[in-house]
Amino acid sequence: MSVERVNEAQLSAAAASAGDSPSERDASPCCGPVKALTFDVFGTVVDWRSSIIREGRLLTETKGLRVDWAKFADAWRAGYRPAMNRVRTGELPWTNLDGLHRAILNDLLRRFKIEGLSEGEIDHLNRAWHRLMPWPDSVPGLNRLRSRYVLATLSNGNMALLVNMAKNAGLPWDCVLSAELAGHYKPDPEVYRMAARMLGLSPSEVMMVAAHPGDLQAAKDAGFRTAFVSRPLEYGPEGQGDTVSKADVDLVASDFFELAGKLGT
Repeated sequence: MSVERVNEAQLSAAAASAGDSPSERDASPCCGPVKALTFDVFGTVVDWRSSIIREGRLLTETKGLRVDWAKFADAWRAGYRPAMNRVRTGELPWTNLDGLHRAILNDLLRRFKIEGLSEGEIDHLNRAWHRLMPWPDSVPGLNRLRSRYVLATLSNGNMALLVNMAKNAGLPWDCVLSAELAGHYKPDPEVYRMAARMLGLSPSEVMMVAAHPGDLQAAKDAGFRTAFVSRPLEYGPEGQGDTVSKADVDLVASDFFELAGKLGT
């Protein structure tokens, strides 16, 4: 697969045509071509919250459970980072995200007084993370970006989770890369170095795309280019999505369509 190179002039022209301010155009990549885009997945590409709520409501229909599934989804996601940090600090041995999600779920079943589920039903609920649905712009936006760039996940999700999600949601990845391959979780630098190495590129030839500033800062520290895509509904209509200073990243976009335009596709 040949990958067309995009230089600073092209990026600046794309940004200008999108109506960006001079300060944002100045934040465009400046040190050679971008050849591949790596994507955070949870929240950036897929709408985890609505998807988990939907899965819970299906259980309500089939099992008669009375649960506030929005609070359940938020609580499940809230356990994500503390669980990973226990692995990152060595408190737990390496455990993939399916295993961490199951440990959190076991606690939530008690907290929300969810009873009467078989082991198979609990396992199916745990694998709801394999069935997350994309934001409306994700699939068409990724297809547009893929016409010029190599696209890969760079997620804390384990390989099986990411492959199943891509199959279920029709996500057009060229390559699935997981923190599992590095034996570390983001934001550990080993994850970003692994991605560049697996793609056969230098870090400066890779752009990390995410809706989370911490992920982008860690990628930047590892030598990646960075693009922030806003997902204001990640935490629901009452929540607040992350924001970022334009000076801290190379590109800022409201969705994957705008990102594609700024990257010349």
